[in-house]
Amino acid sequence: MTEIILSIVAGLVLFLFAVNNLSDTLKLALGDNAHYWITKFTSNTFSSLLVGLVATTLLDSSSAVIIITIVLVNTNFLTFRQAMGIVLGANIGTTVSSQIIAMNVGKYSPILLLLGFVLIIISKSSRINNVGKVILYFGVLFFGLYTMENAVEPLKNHELFSEWMKKTEQPIIGALIGAVVTLIIQSSSATVGMAIILAKKGALSLAGGVAVMLGAELGTCSDTLIATIKGSKAAIKTGLFHLTFNLISIILGLILFKPFINIVELISAGASIERSLANAHMLFNFFGVLVFVWTLPLFEAVLNKLLPEKPSVLS
Repeated sequence: MTEIILSIVAGLVLFLFAVNNLSDTLKLALGDNAHYWITKFTSNTFSSLLVGLVATTLLDSSSAVIIITIVLVNTNFLTFRQAMGIVLGANIGTTVSSQIIAMNVGKYSPILLLLGFVLIIISKSSRINNVGKVILYFGVLFFGLYTMENAVEPLKNHELFSEWMKKTEQPIIGALIGAVVTLIIQSSSATVGMAIILAKKGALSLAGGVAVMLGAELGTCSDTLIATIKGSKAAIKTGLFHLTFNLISIILGLILFKPFINIVELISAGASIERSLANAHMLFNFFGVLVFVWTLPLFEAVLNKLLPEKPSVLS
């Protein structure tokens, strides 16, 4: 059991290391272009949403995108309304990683590791060097998942572990577990990734995986809220909007838990359980955005009333 736990921890550390460095390296590779494109293509809600989706897909971290957005709002490069659209897009973009994880790409990670390493060694260009690092970190990310996948294989037959996993089928308990795990490891992608791996190995049911995923959506709000500390009113409102959107979506998800599972099973007919769980992640966030995108003016009005901007004093 000790060896299994250590292997899971090792895989998780590799995953988190890759996610953190991937975001930072991509920001370096893009340079000021990231800020430029984000501010250029956020003229309306739809384009803001699209920017959030694309940026999160590239950075593989909704938290990183939302934190960048909060920084841009804090420096008056973005308005609160523009930021709301990006936050919604980021929630859809984060589901792309779930689809990739469900593809079983872990076994190909050595190819990415080798290619990234070779580019770093032979290149004298800082841009190509950063590209090599991005490829390398993707390889580390997938290898971390592969390590966890192999580590959890024996656990599905462990009686105590099986009993604990069955508790996740109770939506509220499963959601609490997902929220706590995400709060600890600070990555909803890692939490959902582990849920997909456990489901693939037969240790977690679809209902249990969906419940954990719902909790992960709440846990991921912690670091974006921390980013708003000592920020402007608009930055704080952006963090609160992210929290409110996720919280309301999760409550609706728990209320409509069984019908939602039925929809996922219907759409994923014939698909593997890991693919079904990845589909559930995407459907949940897509439905959430579809429902709330029309209410942005209401959210904006309420938050503006709760946290009114101080009128500028002209000298």
